Amino acid sequence: MKVTEVEHHGIAPIPPAEQTSRPRDLFRLAFGGANTFATIILGTLPIAYGLSFRDAVLATTLGVVVGGLVLAPMALFGPRTRTNNAVSSGAHFGVVGRCVGSFLSLLTAITFFAISVWVSGDAVAGAAQRLFGFDGGPVLRGFAYGVIAIATLVVCIYGYRFMLLVNRVAVVLGTAIMLLGVFAYGGSFDPGYAGTGTYALGTFWPTFTLAALTALANPISFGAFLGDWARYIPASFSKRSLLTAPFLAQVATLLPFGFGIATATLVANPADYITGLTAISPLWYAIPLIVVALIGGLSTGTTSLYGTGLDFSSIFPRLSRVRATLLIGTLSVAFIFVGNFVLDMVSSINTFATLIVLCTSPWMVIMMIGFVQRRGYYDVADLQVFNEGRRGGRYWFTRGVNWRAMAAWIPATTLGLLCANTPMIAGPWRDIAGGVDVSLLVTLLTAAVAYPVLVKLFPEPPEVFAPARIPVTTAQPAEA
Repeated sequence: MKVTEVEHHGIAPIPPAEQTSRPRDLFRLAFGGANTFATIILGTLPIAYGLSFRDAVLATTLGVVVGGLVLAPMALFGPRTRTNNAVSSGAHFGVVGRCVGSFLSLLTAITFFAISVWVSGDAVAGAAQRLFGFDGGPVLRGFAYGVIAIATLVVCIYGYRFMLLVNRVAVVLGTAIMLLGVFAYGGSFDPGYAGTGTYALGTFWPTFTLAALTALANPISFGAFLGDWARYIPASFSKRSLLTAPFLAQVATLLPFGFGIATATLVANPADYITGLTAISPLWYAIPLIVVALIGGLSTGTTSLYGTGLDFSSIFPRLSRVRATLLIGTLSVAFIFVGNFVLDMVSSINTFATLIVLCTSPWMVIMMIGFVQRRGYYDVADLQVFNEGRRGGRYWFTRGVNWRAMAAWIPATTLGLLCANTPMIAGPWRDIAGGVDVSLLVTLLTAAVAYPVLVKLFPEPPEVFAPARIPVTTAQPAEA
């Protein structure tokens, strides 16, 4: 398939002959999708929370590394199932229960598409004002949002190959321009920056934990999407190479995170970062800043929006991948305008980022445990039962839902939300550890313990484990 051809594949299994990508392509997409202004903005938040430069770096590094380790195994499914991770999750949640994964991909797509368009549009408007002295106000910002959103939708509609090309450019160009920032801001940067002295959550450790969780949201956000690209990689590649590619991609995001942390110490108000950054930027760096904003906005927006359009085309068969992408993109654009001009966009994004971490991480844990229990075996045809309007198959469980997985995911997510301690989401048990947010630890441990225990007490059907043990019931057409 050529780059300029609209991708015809939906969530049906990719033909083995078209699995021509390699783990390094997965690295490019995962890194390119995060080597952007959206990640830079996340990097500024620890400084906005009141941390010093050193503590912001430590919290961010901790979040990125832990998140990368949790994310990496999600690259193992696509090469085996030849479809995306939401559909692959049907092996563990049931072919109907896999709609949980579709919900998570929608939540993530709206959040990160909104971040990418929002910050890119603001950066373009701010740089234009810096270059030409023209303050276009809300009209210019709205125009910039619209242009970037439309460009993102076009790339998503063309599909995987076009996305791969955009991300190849984004990785090289974005990295070079951020490194160029050393010369733009290096003379003013002070590594001894001590912070504001006022912590977002009152004291140091709760605020430090909040900063780490904010950084962790970035790698976790890729969990629902990694299979969108990994499905183009042959299963013949080693597990080590598949695990290494997304992990190293997340480690590499310490570059845009670091750019955000360092430059946030220079602006007058870290909570109004975009305006402050364009104000202190030398004129010669204003144009490169626009390039980072545009290319980065395309990269982040496409990696999140593409997968959701792909997935929703399977839940609503009347919607093709292109139509589903346009629908989700339109809803996301509406959220951007309402969030920016009516609500507090920063607070809205903080809320969505928390929800992504606490809802997606237990889902990922259950899938990883299931992968180990099944020894990596998946029936490619039976994973498509729901998408094709049929019933039955290995993964039908109880009316299409594996209640064991659901009975682990729902309490894990609920307990995490009850223990959360963030500016926007504060659960009734937020002080259980002296104000330190232990919601992620609670949600991960609950899922990691509950699912294996439930499977032990109530064994899953034996046919899901190996193709030769018990004859598999042929999937039948769904009733009208």
